[in-house]
Amino acid sequence: MLGASLNKVFDYFKSRWQSAWNYSLWALLIFPLSPLVGAVTIGFVSLITWLKQSHKISRRPLNWGFALLSILLLISAGFANGKTLAFLGLFNLLPFFLLFVAHSALIQTFTQLRQMAWVLVIGSMPLLIIGLGQLFLGWSLNLEILWVVLNWIIVPGGNPPGRIASLFLHANTFGAYLAIIFTLNLGLWIENYQQLRIKNKQSFPPHLPFLFLTVAMITNFITLIFTNSRNGWAIAIFACLAYALYQGWRILVGGVAAIVSSVLLAAFAPSPVAQFFRQYVPTFFWARLNDDMYPDRPVALMRKTQWQFAWSLAQEHPWTGWGLHSFSTFYKAQMHTSLGHPHNLFLMLSAETGFPCAILFFGLLAWILIRGIQLLRKSKYINKEDRLILFSYLLAFVGWVLLNTVDITIFDFRLNAFSWLIFAAICGVVYRYNLHNRLTFHPNESENDKQQL
Repeated sequence: MLGASLNKVFDYFKSRWQSAWNYSLWALLIFPLSPLVGAVTIGFVSLITWLKQSHKISRRPLNWGFALLSILLLISAGFANGKTLAFLGLFNLLPFFLLFVAHSALIQTFTQLRQMAWVLVIGSMPLLIIGLGQLFLGWSLNLEILWVVLNWIIVPGGNPPGRIASLFLHANTFGAYLAIIFTLNLGLWIENYQQLRIKNKQSFPPHLPFLFLTVAMITNFITLIFTNSRNGWAIAIFACLAYALYQGWRILVGGVAAIVSSVLLAAFAPSPVAQFFRQYVPTFFWARLNDDMYPDRPVALMRKTQWQFAWSLAQEHPWTGWGLHSFSTFYKAQMHTSLGHPHNLFLMLSAETGFPCAILFFGLLAWILIRGIQLLRKSKYINKEDRLILFSYLLAFVGWVLLNTVDITIFDFRLNAFSWLIFAAICGVVYRYNLHNRLTFHPNESENDKQQL
């Protein structure tokens, strides 16, 4: 009787397999506005994938690495002084490992990468509108439905004041989110722009996607400016330069480099030189970069101080760390300042989980990035458009790495989920296109024929 019931459950999930990817896309669309509904849907998709693809998942060495990392993290939490906080901290990591493993098996084609990028851009639009209304129209809201099903808190004027945060808790987190979305948006925009150049005699309707991407990109960039997030600005500029170099647009590279150099000289050059450039560069930019906008900042809030303290903690307990979420407790006791993390993910993991966990964590991510770059450079079976979308995802990955050298993104549920899905997308395509040329399809097959969902 029990066996028959289990077979019915499995058949139910199996029948839904064909729609699993569609469910995942809907979840990504909902995620920014309702993390709980998005998370439940993503969890459902992950469960279906695990049931259907368990044999494939269990054979991948990378997944063994994440299994080993999970065990090491559990051991680290077991040795922590504050075991409760340490085990709670695992929820920022372990569930996302499962999400990654499932979706790296589900995502296999460039069509899926393109679809996911579109959904992420479309899903960001309500947050952009809310953010601009928050800062310029004084919008405020405190809407709560069943506690976490829908929890919209809009602080008028932003958080901190004068900086757009939208539905995120802090402007820096929103800036990190926008930087990743901007990178993917720009990749889609370039792809559509190139298509329009080839089909420039088409009628107006085919141009609508390009117009939407243009509006979304400009709105994103404007909103990113008013988050006042230096990290977000840096990633957006880095993305622009990387795309320009990739496309061979030398004039654009020179223009962006000249603008960036002018801003940096206005912020950091010796006084006579800086004063010259400050005549042309708005104070909003150079004063934010060199902290003149926020003078007399306490030493305890300086990143250098936080990094030195985290490094000292890591050296005292190099093998198992002090336990997740322990940095905040020690830092407050020493510096008399409340601070959630040390603004560097590697240093935080080294201090809180030990060097073995930190090195293995970043080693696994490095493997994904390196194999993705190898696929981009060496595969002879990828057309130009597909290379561009893969490059966009790799650029978003690099942006995430850079962000986590000066901040930490894993504490925001939405941003963390989006990041791991980007990693999974790259990994899934790498496995599918097999760097050793053991391809399962002919290179001239259409993308729709390749897609096996």
